[in-house]
Amino acid sequence: MNDLVKYRVEDGVGVITMDDGKANAVSLALLDGLEAALRQAIEDDVVLLLEGRAGMFSAGFHMPTLTAKGPDALSMLTRGFELVEKLLAYPKPMVTANTGHAIAMGCFLLLAGDHRVGAAGPFKIVANEVAIGLTMPRTAVELCRLRLTAPAFQRSMLISAPFTPETALAAGHVHELVAPEDVSASALATAKQLTNLNMPAFRGTKQRVNGDALRAVRAAVEADSAEFATLFGQAAG
Repeated sequence: MNDLVKYRVEDGVGVITMDDGKANAVSLALLDGLEAALRQAIEDDVVLLLEGRAGMFSAGFHMPTLTAKGPDALSMLTRGFELVEKLLAYPKPMVTANTGHAIAMGCFLLLAGDHRVGAAGPFKIVANEVAIGLTMPRTAVELCRLRLTAPAFQRSMLISAPFTPETALAAGHVHELVAPEDVSASALATAKQLTNLNMPAFRGTKQRVNGDALRAVRAAVEADSAEFATLFGQAAG
């Protein structure tokens, strides 16, 4: 898709790999690649797998763009949460492979998956917005409310609690842990198995299970976009 995001199809699974060689910061360029890959996956009508690079799923939004504010920051934030909504609503099964650290927007991209595989090891999963002085976006609140256990949801949202892979497993961030070197292969194997599901039944059931949450996320994206325009629309002086 571009130098930061690769896409391939293998046995009915569209594999999107984020790899900027560093922290997989969710920049405008990374979003360009992710959006293009998602459009292609929808066209290919495949089960979806989203993975990061070894040791790093994503460290979240590109901070220099965010702190500079202005049109680029506004576009990055709005498009980032719109992408989360699209991934959450993906009409076929979606698997996420947490290859390492998942921070802030990286955590939210991880949680968009219907099945989430994590790497065991010295990694951190955290939504650290409050810790860095940002009110948690509504979209993130609704997503985490859907995915996390009630106690983990409160701790994650209110006090920026960090989770290890083991505590993230109990909290609901991931459904299984494997050795770091096995994450991609394990997630791909699961995604291939999911191609055997009856897809009309899957789509209908996903809508019944997640319908209320998806409607809440849609409203949250709209409200967040308006707030982002107020907070970040003007360049930093």
